[in-house]
Amino acid sequence: MSQPEAHKFMERAIELAKQGWGETAPNPLVGAVIVERGKIVAEGWHRSDGGPHAEREALTDLGRKTARNATLYVTLEPCSTAGRTGSCCEAIIAAKIKNVVIGALDPNPDHAGAAIPILEAAGISVSTGILESECLDLNLIFNHWIATGQPLIAGKTAVTIDGQIATRSGESKWITNEKSREDVHRWRRLFPAIAVGAMTVLDDNPRLTARMEGAEEWCPIRFVFDGLLRTVVDRNMPNVYTDEFRDKTIVVTTPHGGLGYVRKLRELGITVWVIPSDTQRVAFADFRQKCAEHKISGVYVEGGARLIGNLLRSRELDYLFNYRAPILFADEKGKNGFTGLRTEKLADAVQLSEVKHESFGDDQLMRGHVQYPDRVQVDETIFSRT
Repeated sequence: MSQPEAHKFMERAIELAKQGWGETAPNPLVGAVIVERGKIVAEGWHRSDGGPHAEREALTDLGRKTARNATLYVTLEPCSTAGRTGSCCEAIIAAKIKNVVIGALDPNPDHAGAAIPILEAAGISVSTGILESECLDLNLIFNHWIATGQPLIAGKTAVTIDGQIATRSGESKWITNEKSREDVHRWRRLFPAIAVGAMTVLDDNPRLTARMEGAEEWCPIRFVFDGLLRTVVDRNMPNVYTDEFRDKTIVVTTPHGGLGYVRKLRELGITVWVIPSDTQRVAFADFRQKCAEHKISGVYVEGGARLIGNLLRSRELDYLFNYRAPILFADEKGKNGFTGLRTEKLADAVQLSEVKHESFGDDQLMRGHVQYPDRVQVDETIFSRT
């Protein structure tokens, strides 16, 4: 097996895995192909939670005994325990597959690599780490959830070259192009929850659903962070409190919001999480824990800038999607996309790791895991204003 061949077949397995986009949670995206004599003869992917795993789908697609020296390419290590659908290792052994090529190992430390000795004991040759980075990237949410037991909290910003999200007058639609916005909806479809701050709801009245061409509109859990319940004061209640998906809306507030407003929301069918706090700001560590208790494995935070800044200050932002358009304001009174830190030295800067770059027309996306310095110095003047 040459490296170009291995990459070609794993790339196809990755393409197949993405066909389960948004359908498999809380399970991972997984794709598999069976190769005989240098050609793909069967394909499979994990289609939905509780359904057959990708390896079994590929074996079903083959519909016959495997040829001599057949190779299975799979993006994620085959499961070695029975679970709901049976052990994939057992199915691979029973099918007399001779070679297994694995993209990424199981992210669960208790299971990582467990399939390898089982397969090798049955006389199967096992290779690992083929397009590992790409295979891991398929399951950002799942990997974080399995490894930590906590949700992946990801922020999304759409900025100009100079990092601004609105002009001095507040105009922001649209900084990024249509292709970038389509990609945002694609990620909305993957994450089980979306979150915005109170000002985003008041200024933009967003719907916070995933709307993709050729697919039915889909609504994740919709979090609104509103420590003082300012979004409930207006007579014209926001979309997220009145539309057909309002049962998917959860308002996250503090005891400072007022019991009357909490009661009003609940009468509308809105779930309210009142998280203890000495200030009007929600304690994000407590929010994260509550998400874990409700088995919400990922939250896609779409802003605004104050909400993203608060997450950075509290070191609770795990991942960042930063869309950048070829637009320049060069105006110190424009609205900055990131605020709240006081970074005096480069060594104190927040950085991204495992960075991915994509282009959408003239726009660019940079995304990666957030890495915090040993200390994060907070801009107290901004703290006093929020």
